[in-house]
Amino acid sequence: MGPHPAVADVRRAVRECLADLKVGDLVLVACSGGADSLALAAATAFSAPRMNLRAGLVTVDHNLQPGSAEQARKVTDLPLDGLEFAEIANAQVGTEGGPEAAAREARYEALAKAADRHGAAAVLLGHTRDDQAETVLLGLARGSGLRSLAGMAQVNGRYRRPLLALSRATTVAACEALGLTPWADPHNEDPRYTRVRVRTTVLPTLEHELGPGVAEALARTADLARADADALDEWAATAYHDCALSDIPTLAVPPLEALPAAVRRRVLRRAAIAAGAPASALTAGHVLAVERLVTAWHGQKRVDLPGGHGVVRRYGTLVFDQPPVE
Repeated sequence: MGPHPAVADVRRAVRECLADLKVGDLVLVACSGGADSLALAAATAFSAPRMNLRAGLVTVDHNLQPGSAEQARKVTDLPLDGLEFAEIANAQVGTEGGPEAAAREARYEALAKAADRHGAAAVLLGHTRDDQAETVLLGLARGSGLRSLAGMAQVNGRYRRPLLALSRATTVAACEALGLTPWADPHNEDPRYTRVRVRTTVLPTLEHELGPGVAEALARTADLARADADALDEWAATAYHDCALSDIPTLAVPPLEALPAAVRRRVLRRAAIAAGAPASALTAGHVLAVERLVTAWHGQKRVDLPGGHGVVRRYGTLVFDQPPVE
C-alpha cells in the first residue's frame, strides 16, 4: 500500500522541484514547524537521499514572542530521518517597513547566512497555493503593477518553493497522515497583520460570495502574469542597451518614443535605479513623471527622483543623476 495521497503529492512536488540538482548537492529546508514547512521538511527528508542529495533543516527564531526559543528547539528535535542536521538561525528583526516586512527581511537574511555557511545549492520554502493567492490579492490592493500580480516564483535564485501548486489543506493532511503535529504560530492569527486579514477574512469572503476556486484562480493569474512580466522585462533589457548612450545613464529619446509604454517605463525605471535611485522608494509616479519627458515634452525642468537623484532632457536625450539646480 502506497503513502497517503497528500503525502505522495508533497513528495512528488519536492522531487520535481529538485530534479535539476547534482548528485551530492545540499538542500536546506526552512521550517517554522507550521503545517506547510513541516510537510515540506518531511518530504525532503524522505526524497533527498533517494535522489542522492543531502538535506538539512534550519528554523529561524525571530525572538518576537515568549517561548520562541523553545519552539525552535522543538523543530530541530523533529524525528525526520534523512536530514544530516537541523539547526536554529537567530534573526535580528528591525522596524523599517513595518513588522511584517521587517520580520521577512530578517528571516531571509538569516536563511542566506545559513545557506552560505553550509554551501547549500537550494533553500526550500513552504509557500503554498494559498500563500500565492494572498500575495496576488495584496498586489492588487497596492496597485503596484504586473510584477506584483506575478506573485512568488517557484524558483528565485537559490530559493525554491516546491509546494506552490498545492493547497494548504494538502500539507495539513500530509502532516496528519505522517503523525506530525504542526505548530500554530500565534502571529498567523493576529489581525494586526495585513496578510492575516487577507487569509482569515478577505479570501473566505471571496470564496463565500463567488464560489469555491478563488485561490486556484488567483494562483493561475500569478502564473500568467509572471510569464508576461518576464517577457516584458527581457524586452526592456534589450531596449535599455539600445537606448543607452553612456555608463551614467543617458538615454536617446527617439528609440524611447517608439517603444510601447509598458516597455518604455521598464527602461526608465532601470535607468533610474542604475543612476542610484533606491528601488524600494521609486514609485510608478516617479516613472510616469520621467516618461512625460519623452511623451509630453514641453520644456519641463528636472524631474526629481528618490535619493536626491533626478533626470533632465537635453538635446534629444534623457540625462539621469543630475544634481538639483540651486
